[in-house]
Amino acid sequence: MAQKPQTLEGKLALVTGSSKGIGAAVAIELASRFSFQRCIGCHKLSIRFVERRGCVNSGKDPWYGGSHAHEAFAIESDLATLEGPKHLVEEAIKRTNGRKIDILVNNAGRASPQFLKDVTIDQWKFQVHLNGRGTLLTTQAVLPHLAKGSRIVNLSSGGARQPYPGTSIYNGTKSMIESFTRCWAVELGREYECTVNAVAPGATNTDAFNALTGDTRESLEPMLAMTPAASRIGESEEVAHAVGFLCEEKSKWITGQVLQVNGGTLMA
Repeated sequence: MAQKPQTLEGKLALVTGSSKGIGAAVAIELASRFSFQRCIGCHKLSIRFVERRGCVNSGKDPWYGGSHAHEAFAIESDLATLEGPKHLVEEAIKRTNGRKIDILVNNAGRASPQFLKDVTIDQWKFQVHLNGRGTLLTTQAVLPHLAKGSRIVNLSSGGARQPYPGTSIYNGTKSMIESFTRCWAVELGREYECTVNAVAPGATNTDAFNALTGDTRESLEPMLAMTPAASRIGESEEVAHAVGFLCEEKSKWITGQVLQVNGGTLMA
C-alpha cells in the first residue's frame, strides 16, 4: 500500500472519544498522516477496549498507523463530568512535557434515542453534559495550550438539520455543536490563528448506529435506499478522511463551516 504524504509531521493531536467508531478511525487517519504524537481522550467505560485494541503503544502496532505514529497513548477521563475535560487536557500536557496542542478533535458524544413523551431528566443531563458541555469545557481547557496555526474539528451530525423520531435531545446537542463551531471560528481565528470547523456524518457503520431499533431505524431506511452516492451507509474511515483534510495546513482558508459527510442524503 502506498504511504500517505506525511503532511502532519511534528503535530500533536488530541482526539476525544477515540476508543472505537468514528473517533478511532480519526486517530488512525491522523496517524497515517504522520502526526508526531497522539493523545487519546476516552470515556471511562472505554479505556479497557482501547488497551485491548493495542492503541496504547509506542507506534509499532499496525492497527494504529504502523510505523507512522511515533507515540500514542490513552487517557481515562469522563467528559460528561465537570472535572473530566480539565483532567484530560492537563494529563495530555503533562505526558507530552508541555507541548502545545496542534489539533483538537471533539468527537466524544453519545446518543440515547427516546421519544419526547418518555424522555427523563437523567437522559437529558447525560447527553447535554457529554455532547455539549463536554465539548465546550474540553476546548476551553485546551486554549492555554493551543499552538498557533492550530485546528479544531467538532463532530456534529446530519441529525442537527434532519429530524428523526426519538432524537430530539441528541440532535439538539449537535445543533449546539454547530453553533459553537461558528462562534469559535470568529473568536479564535485571529488570536490563535486557529480554524474551527465541524464534520456532520450521516448514517455511519458504527456500534451506535447498528444498535438503533424500532421507529428510529425504520425512519432511516427509505433515505438510505435513495442515497445519491450509493445505497448504503457510510464508513467511519470516510468520515475520518474529512476530518483529516480539515486538519491540514492546506485547509487554512476554511473555517466556521460544517462539512456534510453523508453520500448526499443531506445537502447543505
